[in-house]
Amino acid sequence: MNMRLGLFLFALWSLDASAEGACPAVLDYTVKPLSGGSAVSLCSNYQGKVLLVVNTASMCGYTTQLKGLEALYQRYRGEGFFVLGFPSNSFQQEHEDPLQTQKVLKEYGVSFPMYETSSVLGLGAQPFFKALTKASGIAPSWNFQKYLIDRAGRVIKSYPANVSPEDLFLKVDLEAALKAQP
Repeated sequence: MNMRLGLFLFALWSLDASAEGACPAVLDYTVKPLSGGSAVSLCSNYQGKVLLVVNTASMCGYTTQLKGLEALYQRYRGEGFFVLGFPSNSFQQEHEDPLQTQKVLKEYGVSFPMYETSSVLGLGAQPFFKALTKASGIAPSWNFQKYLIDRAGRVIKSYPANVSPEDLFLKVDLEAALKAQP
């Protein structure tokens, strides 16, 4: 009887341990870096991190937010925080040539991860953005829509384009997410 109970408890522990390492559905995607190269796993790179995912555009009135996003990244990256940028031409304000996009990013001093230009709307939306839209109930309505994801992989907040990275409420939410345990 004790041996059966021990095996049962071990089986339960094993299931618990494997579930703990499971990839959150919202991060179970691969994406290609803007600079080229092989696709990377969002799960492998960012599981257990706090993320601010942003659809960017190089020719938008909000492009200056890149400086604020970089400042957030620099301020909190040591605490397990990443900004993930996804250039998008869904609103016709992004260069078709990735090198032009990279040039703009360099002008703003962007060092946070940037991924290839993709659609963020409708049926043609990149799968990761479809998942963000589903999880938050909010599709990007313009460039620089921001999604805050906690360490457990849950989308906890969405911010429209007019909410700057310097916004007090965004910073409060970000700091709370960094302090919370998954």
